[in-house]
Amino acid sequence: MKNANDIDLMTVDEKNQLQLERLQSTINRAFRHVAFHQQRFDEAGVDPTKIQSIQDIALLPFMQRKHLSEHYPYELFAVPLRDIVRIHTAPGTTNNPTVSGYTPQDLHTWQQILSRALKAAGVTPHDILQITLTPGLANWGRDYKSGAELIEASVIPNIPLSIEKKLMVLRDYKTSVLVTTPALAMELAAYIKEQRINTNALELATLILAGDLIPPENRRFIEETLHATVWLHYGLSEVPGPAIAFECPAHEGLHVNEDHFLAEIVDPDTGAPMPEGQAGELVLTTLTTRAFPLIRFRTGDKASFYNEGCTCGRSLRRIKWHPGRTDEIMNIDGVNVHGQLVLANLEKTMGSMPSPVRFFVQQAKEKKHLEIWVPVSGEIFSDEIKELEKLIHHAENRLRENLGVPVDIRLKEKMDG
Repeated sequence: MKNANDIDLMTVDEKNQLQLERLQSTINRAFRHVAFHQQRFDEAGVDPTKIQSIQDIALLPFMQRKHLSEHYPYELFAVPLRDIVRIHTAPGTTNNPTVSGYTPQDLHTWQQILSRALKAAGVTPHDILQITLTPGLANWGRDYKSGAELIEASVIPNIPLSIEKKLMVLRDYKTSVLVTTPALAMELAAYIKEQRINTNALELATLILAGDLIPPENRRFIEETLHATVWLHYGLSEVPGPAIAFECPAHEGLHVNEDHFLAEIVDPDTGAPMPEGQAGELVLTTLTTRAFPLIRFRTGDKASFYNEGCTCGRSLRRIKWHPGRTDEIMNIDGVNVHGQLVLANLEKTMGSMPSPVRFFVQQAKEKKHLEIWVPVSGEIFSDEIKELEKLIHHAENRLRENLGVPVDIRLKEKMDG
């Protein structure tokens, strides 16, 4: 069998054997060290030693986002805390956030994953790579920095900047690769177009977009305005990180890092496997993660598998990422926000829950934000307008801090139930 690092050169049988061995190791480790997995396997009547093929994974129960919050903070860790060298948090489905941990080996694995995805986009040691991500994806900034440094590219780390400062750095530092979100890329392209800035003054050639799907028309606008090529990466804001799947030069779907993740497409209603090529919910199982194994994690993202091989020659399976979701999660520039968490934070901040409350993702120009409509009621109404404004301002700040996304609360005198 070829070296595990040469998965692109493996036959289908060799790749399946590698995945099976790593799946068995993950399942056995989770069963031995994580009470949650042991209980779930027992309830499903599954003996981990009976997993003898990739198809047998269908015997295992699904993990959902609520499980990550319910077992806050460390109950899903498969290693002792002394082995954890990095801890990440992300908004959960309740007041408890999602907490994920990483061993030194996990961090090395993510460095390899990011390096592979960046190389597929043509990043080399000669590039200057600038990272500009939203505060909710700050953890991803560290991953991209680590992966780019492994390639020996020059890195400008993730620092919040105004659009003017961002453009100044792009121009003066001769950035050739920009890692950002689709919304921030659209904001940059729109600003350059409105200000009639000459892009010939920029060295920018590559945009790597992470966190959200981008409509084809927006992608064309960005590429035509910035005279750069867009590459899409897929990841999860909760766990484990960016570039679980990545685009190759063919730009036809995203290759899954199959040596590190086992991907399934299931019917979101029944959980049954979808026929090849049909869209369903993407389910992921980690194969090499030591600290925080995920077994059949329901992502809520819509995807489908490509039936045919890729013209780039890679053997890694490809997915097509579809718009919309199979759950109630709202995606705001790559950060997943659950409605229950919005309501819980609102009630805690205001002291009561006005009814009805409405919330949805809004887009002002190129930027997305969470807009919340709160009815003016006896519970929150105050004759002192300053007190009311203070309450709303406090609630907005609390939600921004806990959710990691921009929030705008609007008072409404009349709302339908």
